[in-house]
Amino acid sequence: QVQLVESGGGLVQAGGSLRLSCAASGRTFSTYAMGWFRQAPGKEREFVAAISWSGGSTRYADSVKDRFTISRDSTKNTVYLQMNSLKPEDTAVYRCAAGPSTSPYGSGYHYWGQGTQVTVSS
Repeated sequence: QVQLVESGGGLVQAGGSLRLSCAASGRTFSTYAMGWFRQAPGKEREFVAAISWSGGSTRYADSVKDRFTISRDSTKNTVYLQMNSLKPEDTAVYRCAAGPSTSPYGSGYHYWGQGTQVTVSS
């Protein structure tokens, strides 16, 4: 069992930066790949980024590539999402998830956090 708690969301102007954190409880955190997904009002959930259990492999949605960076610190049981050059279209609730692989599909993850709101003003 893994419990996930996100933090770091907020309101930022376009072009600004935020760093999201996802703190995990449970001894098996280091064995899971971790992903970030987002969902804007009226839209479907969207894959953002994922990182392998070792941290050696990452994948990104085209819409965030070169702007967002996913990383993990297994000593702190935490995964991060550094978001730079934010755009209004990045506005959404961001949720982290844990699963067996860096799947871009939500169905590939077993555990989910509650989410943190990111709002980017123009």
